[in-house]
Amino acid sequence: MAYWLGVDTGGTFTDFVLLGEDEPRIHKVLSTPAAPEQAILQGIREMGLEDALGAGELVIVHGTTVATNAALEGQGARTVLVTNQGLEDVPLIGRQNRPELYNLTPIAAPSALGETPVESLPARLGAGGEEITALDDRQIQELVSRVSAHKPESVAVNLLFSYLDPDHENRLGRALEEAGLTVSLSSQVLPLRGEYERGLATWLNAWLAPRIRHYLNRLSTHTRPSPLTIMQSNGGTVAAEQAADRAVNLLLSGPAGGLNAARRLGRELGRDHLMTFDMGGTSTDVALLDGDIRLTRDGHIGPYPVAVPMVDMHTIGAGGGSLARADDAGLLHVGPRSAGAHPGPACYGRGGTEPTVTDANVVLGRLQPEFALGGSLALDEDAARAAVNRLAARLGLGLEDAARGIIDLANEHMSQALRVISIQKGFDPANFTLVSFGGAGGLHVCALADNLGMRQAVVPVRAGVLSAEGLVYAPRKRELIQALPADADGQGVDTLARDLDRHGRAELAAEGVAETDIETTVSLDLCYQGQSSTLALPWEGDAAACEAAFHALHEQRYGHRLALPVRRVNVRVRCQAAPRSPAPAALTGGTGEPAWHARLPELSVPVPVYRREALKPEQCLEGPALIFEPVGTVYLAPGWRAQVHFQGHLLMTR
Repeated sequence: MAYWLGVDTGGTFTDFVLLGEDEPRIHKVLSTPAAPEQAILQGIREMGLEDALGAGELVIVHGTTVATNAALEGQGARTVLVTNQGLEDVPLIGRQNRPELYNLTPIAAPSALGETPVESLPARLGAGGEEITALDDRQIQELVSRVSAHKPESVAVNLLFSYLDPDHENRLGRALEEAGLTVSLSSQVLPLRGEYERGLATWLNAWLAPRIRHYLNRLSTHTRPSPLTIMQSNGGTVAAEQAADRAVNLLLSGPAGGLNAARRLGRELGRDHLMTFDMGGTSTDVALLDGDIRLTRDGHIGPYPVAVPMVDMHTIGAGGGSLARADDAGLLHVGPRSAGAHPGPACYGRGGTEPTVTDANVVLGRLQPEFALGGSLALDEDAARAAVNRLAARLGLGLEDAARGIIDLANEHMSQALRVISIQKGFDPANFTLVSFGGAGGLHVCALADNLGMRQAVVPVRAGVLSAEGLVYAPRKRELIQALPADADGQGVDTLARDLDRHGRAELAAEGVAETDIETTVSLDLCYQGQSSTLALPWEGDAAACEAAFHALHEQRYGHRLALPVRRVNVRVRCQAAPRSPAPAALTGGTGEPAWHARLPELSVPVPVYRREALKPEQCLEGPALIFEPVGTVYLAPGWRAQVHFQGHLLMTR
């Protein structure tokens, strides 16, 4: 292919990175949440890529928030859940976790799950996969009639122990599809133990799939014949045609792109221990990379636990567009509500009147009126000052003090998110490098590193659109997982792993991936007898060595090992192929001289303002300084130094 285009749709901006020319090209347009494909097509037109698109010369790799937004806003499809008799209430009972532990009269939060009709049938399997109550054709037809009466758009089928024998679910699925219904089967979505988690993942997939399918069909109509691939929550891509049926695997589609770029950056710099901080206009995503992207099955989207493999990431409602307000007691709050793309922060000049974090940065001079956000959006300094000044009056503070309060509170929210993925999991932030990206990240990176006692940070080249660039670097990947029978030995593990490997390779082959390009790795989830949480370890066919490694890892992670039998719980198979996208060119650089000097209210001396494209390789900058480019600004705080990497990254030290 001639060109590779990464497209990351965010709450405020849609970002584009084009590789395949001498210099990478970047672009931003305001998102169109009601129809995200409109912003994508607008960006393609403005970048002059319509001819390449029509000639099939453009590979589009897309990170989408459609599934995430639909889940958070409760905008899924009409769905019916099918389960065994007696288990109809399991999705609502869950694990009996309560957000207000000591409230004796809690008020249940409204949930789309509570409004989902549930139909059941008497057929049943035992814990070993044996059939206890048969499933006959009469039961199937009666169930199809009851389900059809609800006039659903989608159906989720979750039967007991179907991960050991999917026959009952497969028969039901065929009958429901023959009746013209879209079906998600738990034995295909998440074939693992845990009735609640498996059922919820299946319901989420069914609930979101029609929305994803409609969106991807609309987008694909305009992008053909150029191939369109979609980022999954596990950090790998999938062809758009296959993505439509795996909506639950797209819940972290957008943020996962940034982690691929961060992993690539860490390998270039020889740094394995990274903490990533992706601050956009609406939210901030943080993650920890300890040699590779970490996956979890304990993720959440809003009120819903999501047990499918996804990048281990923590997200909070703090971004450049986060709104600041004073409550009735006169206390300052920042976020989680956001100004979004319309009208956006007051400084966008699009009618916004409430103060945001971006407006506070304008007031403090860290965003200069000469900077054009997204390359074209001029800043309205007067509107920003007026918005912050109204809040300052309610707080009884001066204009600049109120702006500093907004920034400090936003920084504390983001610092706490970084503590959740580091200190609370036993990692010392001082041993990591903070990698900052997203359109707003560079303005806050020094403050966050200071808050966590970190001495090193990196702001990559094209940091404002790094998630879009990371989409292009993402491998084509399948993460397959399957529960093991209780009596599975080493040979049984190998047999099941081979079956999963064949399935994963077949899906990649359907995307046009050559067999020789696919690499497979196998791992096991293990735990002590009686435990429910597991640890994942590589599997190389030696059961004794794997168990010994489990004991050692358990002791390292939890400080002790137990004299108990070790259970093999799940087998995981990863099939992936590296993309053949072009590498970006090295930094050419310029004079290295500042474009001008600016006065910031907090500082007594003028601050040099640099254009990032004018920096020279190996140049050293001393804070305070501002470095700006069309897709982001870096505030190099006093006490910090930045060295320009030969590829343009800013390597910062305190």
